[in-house]
Amino acid sequence: MSKQNSASLADFLEFMSRKGLNTTSQRRVIAEAFFELPGHHTLEEFYQHILRRDPGIGQTTVYRTLKLLCDAGLAMEIHFSDGITRYEVARPNSHHDHIVCLSCGKIVEICDPRIEKLQHELAEKHGFSLNGHVHNLYGLCADCRKATSEGQPAR
Repeated sequence: MSKQNSASLADFLEFMSRKGLNTTSQRRVIAEAFFELPGHHTLEEFYQHILRRDPGIGQTTVYRTLKLLCDAGLAMEIHFSDGITRYEVARPNSHHDHIVCLSCGKIVEICDPRIEKLQHELAEKHGFSLNGHVHNLYGLCADCRKATSEGQPAR
């Protein structure tokens, strides 16, 4: 486990202790797996990942542990236009936005200081002080555009 993932796990265990919640071996396995798995995952995708580690862990336990990770500020729920909740690791000082393919669901993380600067300028212009934002762009990825132009249905 990387230093960053170990620190995240330690933060989670400390959060559980502070809240007076039991730190079960199953919750620990789920948290370790979550911090080690990059990307954006649905509950079902993550649950399938957990089953490969420990087939005795139930989906409800996985869901509740993901919620606890969110409550601890260590995970984020992400909602795209398909209505399916995905989860990603919340890393301090690693803000990013997303470009999402409407056909195949591919997700690309983007970060551009020009976009961030413009958002702050727009907020200021309208008398707002930003506390945060969600910025998702939707379209068709190159593979899906190519498939569509070749007469194949997009994925």
